[in-house]
Amino acid sequence: MSQPVAILIACPQGEPAAALARGLVEAGLAACVNHLPGMRSTYRWKGEVVTEGEDLLIVKTLREAFPEVEAFVLANHPYEVPEVVALPLVEGHAPYLAWLEAGVSCASQSGIARS
Repeated sequence: MSQPVAILIACPQGEPAAALARGLVEAGLAACVNHLPGMRSTYRWKGEVVTEGEDLLIVKTLREAFPEVEAFVLANHPYEVPEVVALPLVEGHAPYLAWLEAGVSCASQSGIARS
């Protein structure tokens, strides 16, 4: 049985986030991506504390798709070290979860390799 997850991805504001969201859904790696603009992130980077505006993507997909989602993000994200973290969805409305599973077509789910 597939395990639904939500993957969090912080992105530069605007078009980079929108392009990642659309690309993940078009590639069949996510059933849905919520794009939340206007987040403020404070973090340490290269010895400095930085605060910047970012957008947050919440990617609804399956745990089996994580390696492909991660590879897609690494290939298309402008950050040197992007945030790509998965949280398990422990409960959910059964029809929604069925829709989510039907909307993801990762290689590990189908048992075939993508080229």
